[in-house]
Amino acid sequence: MPSLPPVSCLVYTLNEEVNLPHCLGSLGWCDDVIVVDSFSKDQTEAIARAAGARFVQHEFTGFGDQRNWSLEHIALKNPWALILDADERVPTELVAELAERLPGTPATVGAFRLRRRFTMWGKWLRYSSLYPTWVVRLIRVGSVRYVNRGHAETQQVQGSIESLRNDLIDENQKGLEAWWERHIHYSMKEACYELAEAKVPLTGMFSLDPLQRRAAVKRAVRGLPGRPLWFFLYTYGIRLGFMDGREGFRFCLMKAIYQAMIGLQKFELRRRNCLRAPERDGLVKQRMQRGETQSLRPRTANPCSE
Repeated sequence: MPSLPPVSCLVYTLNEEVNLPHCLGSLGWCDDVIVVDSFSKDQTEAIARAAGARFVQHEFTGFGDQRNWSLEHIALKNPWALILDADERVPTELVAELAERLPGTPATVGAFRLRRRFTMWGKWLRYSSLYPTWVVRLIRVGSVRYVNRGHAETQQVQGSIESLRNDLIDENQKGLEAWWERHIHYSMKEACYELAEAKVPLTGMFSLDPLQRRAAVKRAVRGLPGRPLWFFLYTYGIRLGFMDGREGFRFCLMKAIYQAMIGLQKFELRRRNCLRAPERDGLVKQRMQRGETQSLRPRTANPCSE
């Protein structure tokens, strides 16, 4: 490896004492590691400081918001930033590629996309995880801004986006109970996003950009009857999830259940009429002015605003 990559690493955490040591252990090559924490209550801070990382805290309001805040308020030592979750690791092959490629990167390039390799139960789920899943994680500082989208985020890049050859490793060590807890929360965020998002053209399905193509396909299948079943058949059959063995079947089933959860959350949101809260508040105010307080019930909090 000719030199160290000119990269600062931003690691985002909330109660990540289980995953963080593995992530930080893969960043020994980096001279500027910053852990951006959302006020963890476990040993996350102690682990970060013991590893020599800078540690900062900021209230979490969304993945896009958190990334924007850190890029705007933290002075980074290097011109490139690698965006990481605590359950991700950077393999040596990717480090070598960064060291080789970044010094000669044209100024017109604003970011790099790379593939995320999903591992669960100690096994790379190559087929059932729909590999390759492309994510934009290596950004030129000052060239990217993030936007909250569902439970995750998307990015606005000034300049072109190029691709890296080597993968980012994703392996959460917390187990199934934590996986389900996260996805119950994610399903509500996705339901809010799907109900609020305006209809958009599906021309992106034919885009050469894998990120745009994947987003367009997701939009196209949202309204299909039997969405969880179609998702399972697609991931387990068409995308060869069965090639991952028993683990592949289990994971495809879990993801299909997650799709069902999104549909149930959308049903619940429509029932509670959460997305029309401003109109209902106006009606409540009118009734109160007329003295009609007997028939009013407290409005349930809108989870889409949380």
